[in-house]
Amino acid sequence: MVIITALIAVSFLVIASAMVAMAVLVKKTVATVTRLEEKLDPLINRANAISEQAQGIAVQGRQIAEQFTVMSGHLSTATGNLAESTALIKEEVRGIMSLADETAHVAKDKVQVISRAIDSTHERVMDTTEFIQEKVIEPARELAAIIVGVRRGLEVLVAPSPSPINRSYGEDEMFIG
Repeated sequence: MVIITALIAVSFLVIASAMVAMAVLVKKTVATVTRLEEKLDPLINRANAISEQAQGIAVQGRQIAEQFTVMSGHLSTATGNLAESTALIKEEVRGIMSLADETAHVAKDKVQVISRAIDSTHERVMDTTEFIQEKVIEPARELAAIIVGVRRGLEVLVAPSPSPINRSYGEDEMFIG
């Protein structure tokens, strides 16, 4: 019973450790995605500003305008891709947050199940200990006391009778002090 209880406790500790490790990994991932999102927002703003500057320079000349038009097209595509990437990242962050919330709820439920199982196991161990105390140990003590009493009685019955005292004692031998 003790081994099974120990195995159950170790299993619960392993499950709890795994859930804590998953929560830490999710938290680190969320922090990384948030930092990436914060770094990408200024890049999008800068890309938009550069696109506007490129359009202003395009007015200056046809040759320069053709080069910058091509460049502006590529930059617009990059900005669009970056905006799409940011939207996808935001959506993924929402999904990760939802998963983290769900994981936290599941972990809480599992901890409650583990707690109930440990409480139940402890109660059963205490009941078993009390049963053994009542049915085995207390009767054994009573039987041991009876056996000791019988042994003392037999020793008194079988023991040789004491020899009489034939000598007289002096005053010094009689002094108690």
